[in-house]
Formats: sequence, C-alpha cells, structure tokens
Amino acid sequence: MAGLLLGDASHQGAHPVGSQRYSEEKPEDGSRWYFSRKEIEENSPSQEDGIDLKKETYLRKSYCTFLQDLGMRLKVPQVTIATAIIFCHRFFLRQSHAKNDRRTIATVCMFLAGKVEETPRPLKDVIMVSYEIINKKDPTAVQRIKQKEVYEQQKELILLAERVVLATLGFDFNVHHPYKPLVEAIKKFKVAQNALAQVAWNFVNDGLRTSLCLQFKPHHIAAGAIFLAAKFLKVKLPSDGEKVWWQEFDVTPRQLEGRCLFFRY
Repeated sequence: MAGLLLGDASHQGAHPVGSQRYSEEKPEDGSRWYFSRKEIEENSPSQEDGIDLKKETYLRKSYCTFLQDLGMRLKVPQVTIATAIIFCHRFFLRQSHAKNDRRTIATVCMFLAGKVEETPRPLKDVIMVSYEIINKKDPTAVQRIKQKEVYEQQKELILLAERVVLATLGFDFNVHHPYKPLVEAIKKFKVAQNALAQVAWNFVNDGLRTSLCLQFKPHHIAAGAIFLAAKFLKVKLPSDGEKVWWQEFDVTPRQLEGRCLFFRY
C-alpha cells in the first residue's frame, strides 16, 4: 500500500472551509458539509499546497474509482460505496492531497462506511483487498500481503490513518443519499418506472465522482437526476393535478434547469 503522508488533523491543521458560514448550524443536520462550488475551489487545502484544480479533480475521480472497485470486490452495497466516497470527499475538503495518500484514506473510509451502513467487512479483508488493488500490476502482491510482517505494517498504517480521518470528520458520520427520495418519487409516476429509475440512479452514481454532495442536499440531487433521466429517455413527467412532480423536492423548474449543469462538473 502506498505510504501515508499524514496531515495535521488538529484544530489548527484541518482546513475550515466556509467555517464561519456554518458555524451556528448544528453538526447533526449535515449543514456543516454544504458549500458553494466557489467556496470549495477557492478554499481547497490541496490547491494551497500547489495542486491545481485540474489535478485535484483527477485525484478526486481516482479515489472514487478505487472505492468503487474496492467496494465491489468486498461485495458491499452501492449505498456503502457511496458513503465511503462522501467520507473521502469531506476529508479532502479539509485536508490536502499533498499530505495524505488518497488510497490509504479511501481504504479507511470504506472500512468506516461498512460499519456506519451496517454492512461491515473485517479490517483484514479491507486491507488485503485494498493492497491487491493498489499493487495490481505486481503479480507477487497477493502473496506478499499474506505475510505477517507486511500485513501488520499495512494494518498499522490504516489504523494511524483512521485516527486522522475520524478527527478530520469530527466523528460526524451523518450521511444521506439521493437514492431513497429518487426511488420513492419515481414509484408515484405512471411512466416507464424501471428505465427512468435505472438512468436516474446512474446519474446519481456519476455525480458521486464530483463535489455535488458537498454542494447540494440529497433530494435536490435526486430531482436533478430524475429531470435529466426524463430528458434522456424523452419521458414526460406528470405535471398536472394538484401537485407537479418537482414540488415534492422543493425545487422549481428554473432551479432544475440550472442545477442539471452540476452533473457535468
């Protein structure tokens, strides 16, 4: 596993993105993790350490791909993978890629997400599968991680990183996803439900590779995904009667048109 470059997870070390804006809001309502795209980009700890926006975007997508692969090999549900990705996004909102190895941090986030979503995987399994993915070009990696000395070294690395992640996240594991409001809304539509749900679900998963979850609440992302899926499939969503479909998500058609751009970030 790649070496860990640990950032300072103390109050002084963690980067307070937009902290003043949300300082009076309760941590448990999740508001501490929502910022504008401008705030995210202008207050990036990684960019302060010389990593430009293009490189940071690449690194974000890279650990998302890693987590998707890790989750599938560990046979955890998509929701668990999504939670791990959000933990990772939140971590790098406050810590720099220049000081923290993304795959080590991602491995910790997967281990934590498994516990949070009640789909835990043994730490040993998470470490071994992670090591194999990171060293997939090395045919000896599968056998090497089974050696006690090598495994114990990786375990120590992960446990050290776990302390940094926990401190950086402030032990806040409150995560909500767009999946549930998306599925519940589509069930009410008298349209091609399966096709619409699948395409919208795919848009949500694509959005995980961006900073969307740091900008918009889950039900707004769900609404945007449904709107895009309907356009993609050329499906007309219900818009008559007492309540039109988008009112359930507390958004307006104008907001939907604008927010659909966020899936292209």
